[in-house]
Amino acid sequence: MKIIYIGSVEGYEASQEACRGRAEVEHIEATAGAVSAALTDADGLIDASMKVPLTDAMIEAAPKLRIISCATTGSDHIQRQQLDKRGIPVRTLREDPDLLKNITPAAELSWALLMALARKLTAAARHTSSGHWDREEFPGIMLNGRTLGIIGCGRIGQWMGRYAKAFGMRVIGTDPHIDPWPEHIEQVSLETLTQTADFLTVHVHLSDETRHLIDRQLFEALKPGAIFINTSRSGVADEAALLDALESGRLGGAGLDVLDGEPDTAGHPLVAYAESHDNLILTPHCGGFSPDAVRLVCAQAATKIIDHLEGPA
Repeated sequence: MKIIYIGSVEGYEASQEACRGRAEVEHIEATAGAVSAALTDADGLIDASMKVPLTDAMIEAAPKLRIISCATTGSDHIQRQQLDKRGIPVRTLREDPDLLKNITPAAELSWALLMALARKLTAAARHTSSGHWDREEFPGIMLNGRTLGIIGCGRIGQWMGRYAKAFGMRVIGTDPHIDPWPEHIEQVSLETLTQTADFLTVHVHLSDETRHLIDRQLFEALKPGAIFINTSRSGVADEAALLDALESGRLGGAGLDVLDGEPDTAGHPLVAYAESHDNLILTPHCGGFSPDAVRLVCAQAATKIIDHLEGPA
């Protein structure tokens, strides 16, 4: 059996260990050409990267492929027509809530973005590294007493709520799919949340239901000066409306770990804005990337793929 792996070396090592004595795992460069070539005779794919869109053409040219296992919760980079036609499953970490509940890097990055924007950290650090020292140029927002609004109160949203409570914030949230409701988040309507939150953070999977959930109307309804955080998927927010909200001053700032078209972001309007404005912080979809966490999730993804390949064809 040939299993190919896309992702960091830490995940590759964990995948190898999980498959030791059962199958060999080959580390493939995260480029479309390398993945396409490797898939032609692969039985399985462990994807811990999401950098390479997996197209129907790639799958059609992979006659031996029997399973894709993603070491991520999302899989919207994978086209499904050929997979569905051949009955090839796509496994993700959404199947593993017990594993995920204590994996916190994405929530920690979300909170770091929030704090960096509240304290104008990017601009202040640049100011001092340039030889200046004037604190009055960087008035910070005191979090104690402010309100955090959470759209999507699952695993990551609940961690954000815990962090906010520790800083003395009021925590409100909305999510039609959570039952039972977490005790540390006050349940409100989406309308109330957008009109009340000083900080808005979104933590939902991308689907037809959530695409452009954060739309122009919502941005216009936010409190003036509110700060927006998105580390989930770019498609849940209307990026054109987000840019307009930043340029108009309606938004006080935004922290994004995701962008439309990533990783090819050359010429992206939000990248261009960030080059000359300190109230937009962009990170390269690294929220879930912590070696400790990567090893755990890749071992789980590898175990699922090898179990499937060893079972009935």
